[in-house]
Amino acid sequence: MAQAMKIAIVDDEQDMRQSISQWLALSGYDTETFASAEEALKGVGTDYPGIVVSDIKMPGMDGMQFLKKIKGVDSSLPVIMITGHGDVPMAVEAMRIGAFDFLEKPFNPDRMTELAKKATVARRLTLDNRELRRELSDGGALMKKLIGASPVMERLKEDILDLGQADGHVLIEGETGTGKTLVAHALHAVGARASKKFVLISCAAYEDEALAKRLFGPAGQDDPIPAMEEARNGTLVLEDVEALSETNQARLLTAINEQGTPAETRIVAICNLQDEGKTCESVLRNDLFYRLAALRITVPPLRSRGEDILTLFTRLGEGFADEYGCDAPEVSAQEAAQLLQAPWPGNVRQLYNVAERAVLQNRRGTGTIASLLMTEDDESQPAITTEGKPLKEFVEAFERMLIDNTMRRHKGSIVNVMEELCLPRRTLNEKMAKYGLQRSDYLG
Repeated sequence: MAQAMKIAIVDDEQDMRQSISQWLALSGYDTETFASAEEALKGVGTDYPGIVVSDIKMPGMDGMQFLKKIKGVDSSLPVIMITGHGDVPMAVEAMRIGAFDFLEKPFNPDRMTELAKKATVARRLTLDNRELRRELSDGGALMKKLIGASPVMERLKEDILDLGQADGHVLIEGETGTGKTLVAHALHAVGARASKKFVLISCAAYEDEALAKRLFGPAGQDDPIPAMEEARNGTLVLEDVEALSETNQARLLTAINEQGTPAETRIVAICNLQDEGKTCESVLRNDLFYRLAALRITVPPLRSRGEDILTLFTRLGEGFADEYGCDAPEVSAQEAAQLLQAPWPGNVRQLYNVAERAVLQNRRGTGTIASLLMTEDDESQPAITTEGKPLKEFVEAFERMLIDNTMRRHKGSIVNVMEELCLPRRTLNEKMAKYGLQRSDYLG
C-alpha cells in the first residue's frame, strides 16, 4: 500500500509550527517540523516523500533563499509558502521561482488542507513516475520482473541478454498478454543504449496520417518531436507494427535505410497478430520485414511455462493481498493442478486478473479458484487443456510451491518450515536442492 505522504513545516515561530502540524495531522498527514531553513535542508532531500510548507519571513536564511536552495535539491518538490499581510508581491515572486502556491496570514485552515492535498497528489505522481523510470532503466530490476525458472523462460532471459548487446533491429512475437512490451523494455535496459532515450509508439492507436506525423514529422509548434528523431541514438519501440499502412511501411523502410549501419536509432517491433493463419511476415512488405526481423524473440505462452504458473500466481497473490490488506489465498493440491492445466488464452495478463479476483474472493470468504477459471461458455467445469500431464509433474509443482510459500512466510527459518510441513531437515534440504530453492533468497 502507498506510504502516507509527509509534510515538512518550516517556521521559526513554535506556536505556528505546532498549530499547522496539529491541523494537518488531523487531516491524516504525517508531519515533521523544523525551526529554521538550515535545519530543514538537512532533513529534506531528493525524493522526499512529501511536500514542504514554509514561512517566508525567518531569521538567518529566509523563505525565499530556502525556496531556491530546496529547488536546487529537488526541482519538483512542491513548496507552499506562508506570507504575512502586505507581502503578496514577495509571494508572487516565490511563485515565479517555483513555489507550488502561497497562503497569506491569517489563513483559513481548510484552505491549507486543500492546498496540501493538491500538492501531495502532485508529489505522489512525480515520485511514482521517477520510480517507474528507474525500474525501466534498471536492467537487473527488469530481468527480475521476468519471473520463472522454466526452460522456456531461462531461454528468453538468455536471448534478452544476448540481443540486448547487439545493435540490430529486433522483432518480438508472441501471443497477447505474454509480456512483449516488458521484454522490449528489458532489451533496452540491458544494452549499450540503456542511458539513451526509450520511445514507445502504438501504431494501432493512431490514424494513418497522424501516425506518419508522429513517427516522421514534420512537427508543428505544439507537436512532440517526431519519434524517429526523439529516439535518436536510443530505442524506438513500435507496438502493433502490423497496423502500419503500406505508405507508412515504405516511409519506415526509407528511414531505416537512411540510418546506415550500425543503426542510429534501434527499432524494436512488436507484432500482436491475433488472426489464425496470419503472421507478421505475411502482413509486412518483405524488405521491411527482413530489416525489422534481423534479430527475433518469441515470448512463450503461459501454458508452456509449467510450474512458473504457480510461482507467478503466488507472487501476484501476495502483492494483491498486501494492497488490499488481507491474506493471500492458500492453494490446495487440486487448485494447483487446475492452475497448471488451464489453457490461459490471455496468458500472464489473464493470470494477473485471476490472482487479483482470488484475493478479493478470499477476503470475502467466498468462491474458489476453479470458478475463476471457468470459461464464459461453460460454467459447470473449469477450463482445462486436453493435453494430459503425468501426475508426477503436478505433485512436484505443488510440492515446490508449498515449500517456496512456507519459506517465504517464515523468512527462511528452516526450523519453522520443518515444523509446519512435518519434514525432517535432511528431507527438506533434499527437496530444496531438487527444486532449486536457496535459503538465502528468503532471509530478511
